[in-house]
Amino acid sequence: MKKMTAFFNQRFGPVLLLTLIICTVSLITRIVLFVKSLSSIDFSPVHIVGIFLVGLFYDLVVSSFFAIPVALYCWLINDSFYRKKIQRVPLFLLFFIIIFIIITIAGSEIIFWNEFNVRFNFIAVDYLVYTNEVLGNIQESYNMPVIISIVVFVVLFLLFVVRKKLAASQSGSMYFGKRTLYFLSFLLLPLAGYFLVNNRFKNISKNNYINELGGNGVYEFGAAFWNNELDYNRFYLTKNDTANIKILRQQLQTSNATFVQDPLSVERIIKNDSAEKKWNVVLISVESLSGDYLTYFGNKENITPYLDSLIPHSLFFKNFYASGTRTVRGLEALALAITPTPGQSIVRRPNNENMFTMGSVLKNKGYEVNFIYGGNSFFDNMGYFFSHSGYTVLDKRDIPEKLVNHTTAWGVDDEAAFNFCLQQCDKSYADGKLFFNHLMTISNHRPYTYPDGRIDIPSASQSMQGGVKYTDYAIHKFLTDAAAKPWFNNTIFVIVADHCSRSAGKTDLPVNRYHIPCFIYAPRLIMPVMEERLTSQIDLAPTVLGMMNINYTSRFLGFDIYRTPIDRDRVFISTYQNMGFIKNNKLVILSPPKKAALYLPDFLTGAAIQITQEDSLTNDAIAWYQGASYLFKQKKYVFNK
Repeated sequence: MKKMTAFFNQRFGPVLLLTLIICTVSLITRIVLFVKSLSSIDFSPVHIVGIFLVGLFYDLVVSSFFAIPVALYCWLINDSFYRKKIQRVPLFLLFFIIIFIIITIAGSEIIFWNEFNVRFNFIAVDYLVYTNEVLGNIQESYNMPVIISIVVFVVLFLLFVVRKKLAASQSGSMYFGKRTLYFLSFLLLPLAGYFLVNNRFKNISKNNYINELGGNGVYEFGAAFWNNELDYNRFYLTKNDTANIKILRQQLQTSNATFVQDPLSVERIIKNDSAEKKWNVVLISVESLSGDYLTYFGNKENITPYLDSLIPHSLFFKNFYASGTRTVRGLEALALAITPTPGQSIVRRPNNENMFTMGSVLKNKGYEVNFIYGGNSFFDNMGYFFSHSGYTVLDKRDIPEKLVNHTTAWGVDDEAAFNFCLQQCDKSYADGKLFFNHLMTISNHRPYTYPDGRIDIPSASQSMQGGVKYTDYAIHKFLTDAAAKPWFNNTIFVIVADHCSRSAGKTDLPVNRYHIPCFIYAPRLIMPVMEERLTSQIDLAPTVLGMMNINYTSRFLGFDIYRTPIDRDRVFISTYQNMGFIKNNKLVILSPPKKAALYLPDFLTGAAIQITQEDSLTNDAIAWYQGASYLFKQKKYVFNK
């Protein structure tokens, strides 16, 4: 005890003191959660001791991260200045801020546990995305002025208790070299916590309550943020995996598909009667192109003049729906043709290498396959995902400066990306290769600036309308330039949004906020048709491959709508935690903890009326969502040549 007291009285004493405070608050939190969970815990002495020992381990890891700014302060300030009383102000301020955060988190954890019976996870991360809704709910549910006042009082009380120890640390001296040694030694702790520790260390039991109690909410939040996953089986309604896959196989069965014998797989051989069509494919996924931007769907601002003019000359999907609300979710649907899984898109998940994608199918057929992005492909893990799943990734670093007209924080202008895409098409054609180029646009994104002189809305206005109209202009220019190329008549151009520009609405999953346009344009190859069928974003890849009569072994969960009966039509819409399934004009929403609800949605306004559940629809929804999660986790969605 004397040695510990002596350590409090030297330069880095505040680091130890803060660690002690954080671990104490975490221990109290753990005890409260333990008491709340008494009826659900196996009273094994080993497990109970494990809860608190493992918990202390995670608490120390978290404390080391929070203590970094205090350790930095203790290291940098020289002796003569550090011993002045005025230096107590920044030190006490640091302690006030950190302890305030820790106590606030502790209270939040208890509230979170009351609802979900787990530490922070991706649901908590999700709350950061929907800040307005969450803050509004907190203000309506709790007396925040009183709560904040109590937290401030507790923090000030703790500071009063430890004030002498904090002041004592400023009475000693320590040379810079020794301070540096102490500081570097301390940094080994958070570095080890980051690189060597994961949240699986706490899993000491088959009882989830025990495992969760052994964790630390802050650490779990960080793990959820980086791993971006909500475990489907723990938080959603479940059925037997074999029964789920049986439903999926029935829904995916077509006359040209022969399933493998494995009852827990959707793998099937697609064999067509006629010859494969050796067409090139250019897939343009357009940033935030909501359906209601088009004049065809009622917009009065004339911001998509070219795309509207393209409708009579294309196979146009009138009732086409995005899977999610972010670009990575759209890219997941377009590349993987997989039902959304809770949490983050597979594009950002660990263990997402060698996935079964449209690119991997065409690459296996001898195509040159590129993913082209005008920004930095490091963003949202796009570069890693595509480069490990059959694509060559080309981003703004590969686009020649002479092609660039304008740049923003997101990357280069859409014209530059399209002109670069033309170069890749030319190169493949010159080499005698078929090509599949998937291009992701970026100009229809804040700050909505673009090259001057292209459209009648000045770039300086930084308006969403300008961003949409400029992208429309860039697509027009691209297709006009492509029409002069020798490969044009043998190429299909697919234009589709990644998601809508807005996702908020009157309900948890407003259907109208997922309605997006989709065109397949190829004047010499595809008959113009107004397609009325309800179509999901995950159906695009298998439908395009079906139009080309491609023979392949499929693992897609999307289906070729032209070889699938209309009574199977369904779409999937989702946020990070709400999984929506639309069929027969009804919407099933699966959500944690293990809830399901059925609605009659208004496809125009997004409003919805809750109705009595129908077991058949709920079971179908579970089959698709649980089935997708199962196939991904069991590595049954990887590409095998």
